[in-house]
Amino acid sequence: MVESEAQGRLPGIAPVSVVDIGSNSIRLVIYEGLNRSPAVLFNEKVMCGLGKGIDATGQMDAESVERALKALHRFKALATQARASTGFVLATAAARDASNGPDFIRRAEHILGQKIRVLSGEEEAYFSALGIVSGYHDPDGVVGDLGGGSLELVDVVGRTIGTGITLPLGGIRLSEHAGGSLERARAYVRKTVKNVDVLKRGAGRTFYAVGGTWRSIAKLHMELRDYPLHMMQGYEMSFEEAMSFLPEVIEPKDLKIPAFAAISRSRRNLLPYGAIALQETISLLKPARISFSALGVREGYLFSLLSEQARNADPLLTAASELAILRARSPEHARELADWTGRVLPALGITETDEEARYRRAACLLADISWRAHPDYRGLQALNIIAHSTFSGITHAGRAYIALANYYRHDGLNDNGATSPLSTITPARMLEQAKILGALLRVAYLFSASMPGIVRNLALRPSSAANTDLDFVVPADYSEFAGERLDGRLQQLAKLTGKRIAFRFA
Repeated sequence: MVESEAQGRLPGIAPVSVVDIGSNSIRLVIYEGLNRSPAVLFNEKVMCGLGKGIDATGQMDAESVERALKALHRFKALATQARASTGFVLATAAARDASNGPDFIRRAEHILGQKIRVLSGEEEAYFSALGIVSGYHDPDGVVGDLGGGSLELVDVVGRTIGTGITLPLGGIRLSEHAGGSLERARAYVRKTVKNVDVLKRGAGRTFYAVGGTWRSIAKLHMELRDYPLHMMQGYEMSFEEAMSFLPEVIEPKDLKIPAFAAISRSRRNLLPYGAIALQETISLLKPARISFSALGVREGYLFSLLSEQARNADPLLTAASELAILRARSPEHARELADWTGRVLPALGITETDEEARYRRAACLLADISWRAHPDYRGLQALNIIAHSTFSGITHAGRAYIALANYYRHDGLNDNGATSPLSTITPARMLEQAKILGALLRVAYLFSASMPGIVRNLALRPSSAANTDLDFVVPADYSEFAGERLDGRLQQLAKLTGKRIAFRFA
């Protein structure tokens, strides 16, 4: 078969598939390759409900088993069609807890033609925590992964992962155990989590919420807030906000019914039980915030297979570098800008935190990804690509900063209808820095014609002239680059920063 000539894929890596056999759903995800920030080539989920009935009978439901096995036939064909050279199959609570789990695994292995790794509760917690490590910059808090059959809890600080525990509080199992009674469900959760040690160490930190039911709660919260950025990874609620919102999910009174349209029907019945589990867990934990993660066991397992060097790489900067390779006119020029802006910002009186510096570097790496668009739409395309790409290792405010900086770089420094939604989630300091970075990039791109070799030789220095604060120092060899349009861009930067700036050809 003739392979595609498409250049929109990274060279040197082959697709990798992961089949995740959970208690509520089974899912196939095919990733572009085994790398630090893997892009998803294909993703399909089937809500089989393997965990249904286990609490009462100790066995997986026969009809659910047959649905799952049928889906696995399709998943194998899809992985082959996608040229996935390597595949992994993971199974969690339902397969390990049910008495007919071993028979199901035997039949599933026959269909897939490979071994299935049935994770213990401790392993499931560990890989969930690794998913958080892979998707957050320097995480610090407690990870909770709510599936259909179990809840895993584990402490994480940076790359250090504590010993995880598993509790029988998955959405399906909890709803069946409670017999449809929310009060019984609450009493059972409260009793189960009351003496869990890991929950005593989370006060004032972050609770990382993993799992489809908890993500559905976050999606509902987004809908009710008219939140402008429908990206699950890194979406946050404060502890107080969550404690106020969750009772409305458990027993809706004032919630707008149309908001539930954003939630799949297969998840809606489990929302109250997931909300009870979350409410009781964070009531003991008392975290500063709840951060919802789109990354979990699958991504954590792949992360564990990377080299130490790859694991230590920054996921945001890795993804931004890869996108520059795929879409920029010159990735080398983008890297030059990342270094150069870091050198010149102090001259403008700007000091950055480590986090802000990461975002600035990413913004520079992504500053030319929309060059193929019509000139009138390059800013809007850059804003949309960055705001809606599956970056990890980034907050929503940081994502907005990077998107806005690149919008300003193309379309000028005035706000309008395109920028106003993201501006609402961008702190004032970061919004100001986005405009200053955009203004710097507007000067640099006119000077360099978007090609490397020049920007690295430019500098901003205190001026000795009486009517100038800063000299934009340009080597004499580049004097022919001078022009009215370039000077106009420099004066935009000057006006924005309140500094008197002039070109000086040295």
